[in-house]
Amino acid sequence: MLLLLKAELIAARGDRIIRSAATAFPYPSVIRISSYIYVPHKNIDLSRKNILRRDGMRCQYCGSPSAPLTIDHIIPRSRGGGDTWENLTTACIVCNNRKGNRTPEEARMRLLTQPRKPNHVLFLRQYIGRVDESWKPYLFMD
Repeated sequence: MLLLLKAELIAARGDRIIRSAATAFPYPSVIRISSYIYVPHKNIDLSRKNILRRDGMRCQYCGSPSAPLTIDHIIPRSRGGGDTWENLTTACIVCNNRKGNRTPEEARMRLLTQPRKPNHVLFLRQYIGRVDESWKPYLFMD
């Protein structure tokens, strides 16, 4: 894209270079596309793995990182609670058994964080692990 002038270099990695037979090019870290290209937002699938990832592999009732963790319906399915991002949370076996077929209010248990549908940027950040410092102004991260 850079060679075809469809994008321009914003930030380069200083420690790497792309070489050809005749020239050397800076290794791009951040580029800006010259013309707008519509990219549909990625939908994050509702799965056990993604719920555990969203909740940081911790019980959302007691905060314990102990395994094995289960998926808990905040409003039980028997009471009309569905399989949605807002109704599913991570719980350890002890807390899940203690809550049982009740709502957190009935069981006198408080959620540490209110579950919500995650943003794809959050999942990108968790997937790549370390974020390059030069990317932070463009990803709106602290």
